[in-house]
Amino acid sequence: MSASDVTTPEAAPDAMALDQAEAALVEHYPRLVRLAHLILPRTLSRHRRVLTAHALAQRALPRGKAAADDPAPVPAQRVAGPAGRDAGYAWLRLRVVRAALAEGRTTRLAGRDVRLPRPRPLPLVAGLRLFPRQEGADVEREVALDQALAGLAPAARAAFALRRLDGLDEAAVRGLLRAAGVEPADIGPAVTAAAALAATPNGSLVEPADPCTLQARPTDLLRRRRVTRNALIGAAALAVVAATLAFLPGGWGDDGAAAPPYARNAAAEAALDPQGLRRIPDTVWRQSARTDFSVWPTRGDKAGDTGLLRRALAVWARPGDEVVVSATPGTQTGPPPGPAQLLYAGETSGTSVVLLYDGLRLVRYAEAAGASSGAALLDFARVDGAGPAGSAAVVIARGDGNTRYLMAPWVTGAATADLVDPSADTAPLDVDEAGVSGAVRTTAGQGQDADAAPQDGLCAEYPALSVTLQGSPDPYLLADLGELVPAQLTYGEPGGPGQAGASGEARDRWARTACHLPQVGGAGVRSVNLWDFAGQTLPDGGGEARWVCVRAETWRGVGAKTLTEFLAPPARPGEPGVMTASAEDASSCGQRRPAVLSGVLWRSPADAWYLVAAGSDEVTSLRAGGGVTGESDGRTLALPAEEGAQAELTGTLGEDGTLAMLGG
Repeated sequence: MSASDVTTPEAAPDAMALDQAEAALVEHYPRLVRLAHLILPRTLSRHRRVLTAHALAQRALPRGKAAADDPAPVPAQRVAGPAGRDAGYAWLRLRVVRAALAEGRTTRLAGRDVRLPRPRPLPLVAGLRLFPRQEGADVEREVALDQALAGLAPAARAAFALRRLDGLDEAAVRGLLRAAGVEPADIGPAVTAAAALAATPNGSLVEPADPCTLQARPTDLLRRRRVTRNALIGAAALAVVAATLAFLPGGWGDDGAAAPPYARNAAAEAALDPQGLRRIPDTVWRQSARTDFSVWPTRGDKAGDTGLLRRALAVWARPGDEVVVSATPGTQTGPPPGPAQLLYAGETSGTSVVLLYDGLRLVRYAEAAGASSGAALLDFARVDGAGPAGSAAVVIARGDGNTRYLMAPWVTGAATADLVDPSADTAPLDVDEAGVSGAVRTTAGQGQDADAAPQDGLCAEYPALSVTLQGSPDPYLLADLGELVPAQLTYGEPGGPGQAGASGEARDRWARTACHLPQVGGAGVRSVNLWDFAGQTLPDGGGEARWVCVRAETWRGVGAKTLTEFLAPPARPGEPGVMTASAEDASSCGQRRPAVLSGVLWRSPADAWYLVAAGSDEVTSLRAGGGVTGESDGRTLALPAEEGAQAELTGTLGEDGTLAMLGG
C-alpha cells in the first residue's frame, strides 16, 4: 500500500448513531475480535483471551442512543477494503484498541507493579475450554508468532495488529495509538518493535490465529465434580443453619447488650439457659463441710426473672460493645464452662444486679433497673479457696459514694469501724432479709485516688467492715479495696497464728497504717497482713518508733505487694506512718521468708538528720554504705546523715547470708 492510498478526510461526526455503530460491529465483528486477541497480554490463558477478545468487541458498542460522550478523536482512515470506507468501524476499532491496552496495564502499589484483577466479562462458558483452531503446516509458525507477541509491550502488539490486520502505515498507527491513550514516549519504540516483527517470516507470512474459529475441549471433569459436590454440601449446611436460627425458642427472650451468637452446641446452650442455673437451698450451708461461696443460698426478689437472668448469662458469654467489662488480675473473662450457681438477683439503688458463681469466679452483672437493653456492667473476680471470712461479703453495688454489700448467710452481725480512730465505737450496719447491707461510705465508693496524699498529713477516716461469723467469738475486719470481694485484714508474724479479729488490739495496730491500704489494691487482693517487725529507740529523745511490714496476698497466689512503714511517735493524733519501701512479688515479709529490712532518713526533735534502719529478728547486724556509712552489731541502726543523703543498707542473717533493703 502506498501513501497515496491513505488520505485524511473530514473529521468523524461528533455523535455516532447507535444503529450505525451496531451495523459496523456486525459487519466487522471478526476483524475487531482478531484485533483485540492480538493485543491482549499473553499472561491470560488461551481460553480467557478468546472470551475477553469477544467481550471487548461486544462492549465497544456504545450505550444509549448515541455516542456523543465519546467522539472519534482522530480522523477516520481510508484503507483498502470495506473497513477503510466505514467511519463506524474506525470508531469501534479505536474503542477496542483502547480497551485491549487497558487489560495489560499495571498499578503501582508499595513500589511494585501489580496487575489488579478485573471482573470476568460476558460471554462466559461453563464446562468447556475454547481455543483458536490450529491446523495445517503453519501451526508451528503460528505458535512462534504468538511467543514473539508475548515478548512485546502492549503498545507494540497493538501497532503490529493495526499493520497486519488493517494495513495502516506508520503515521496512521502513531495517530491511533496516541488517540488510544499510549504515552508519546512509548509510541516510537512500539512502532519500531512492530515493524521489526513484521519484517520476519513469521510476522509477514503467518496468518494470526482466528478467535472466531474455535475448537472446544472439556474442563477438568474430576475437579468440576468435586466443586459441584462441595457447593451442594455448603448449600445444605447453610440451609440447616438458617432453619435453626429461624425456629429458636421464643421464650428465651432478648439478649440485651450481648453480642451476636457465634456458636450453638449443647454445652453452650445449657450454660445460657436460666432454668439450668444451680440454686442452693437456704439450709445447705448449715450441714455442709465447706463454708464458702459454693453453699451460698439463692437470694433476691428477681431470682425468678427469666428475662434478667437470660440477659446476664448472654452478656457473660458474649459481651457486646455496650458492656463495660472489668476483672481482677489473673481472672479469665470467658463464658461459663457449664451451668453456673445463682447467688443473687435483685434490684438495689436503681440497678438490677445478678451475682453468679462458677466454682472459680464471681461474676456480677448490672443493668439499669427496668431496662432490657442498652449499657451493662460485667465484673469478674477470682475467689477459689475462699474460707468463711473470705466469702463473708461481696460488693453488690457502688454509686454516689456509697457501697452496698451482700452478706453470707453465716454472718450474724455486721458493723462499720473507722480504722483510723480505734477508740471510736463500731456503727451497726443494717442487713435486709435478702442479705443486702445498708450503704457504707467507703474510700472505694467515693472514687478517691489511691495514691493521693492525706490532707494536711492526716487521714480523716477509713471505714472497714466488722463482721461476726456464726461460731466465731471475735469479729473479723474486711477492707474494701475497690474490688468485688473485700480483703480480710489480719496482723501478726508471717507463718504464725495471725490475729484475724477486729478487737481493740487489731484496730490499734491498723490505726496509723490504714491510709496506705489503697496502695495495695487493684491486684485481686485476698488478705492483708500487718506485722510489727521491729521497735527502735530514736536518738535525741525522739521516743520509741515501730517498724511495720504490710503484705497483701492475692487470690491467684502471685503478685503479692509488700510495704514497709516507719511509725515514729506521732506529732498529732491520726498522723499516718511514713512508707519507706514497696515491692511486688518479693519474698520478704512473707510466709516463705519473713526476714525484712528497711530504713529512712529521719529528723530528730533537735533538727538533726539521722539514717535510722531496722531488721526483723533474723537480722544480726546492719551495714550502711553510699552517702551514709556505718554499721551496727544489732538489728537497729541510727547514723548521723545529711538531708537528702542516699544510702544502701545490708543486713546479716547469720549463717543464711545477707539481706538487702526491701525494694533495693
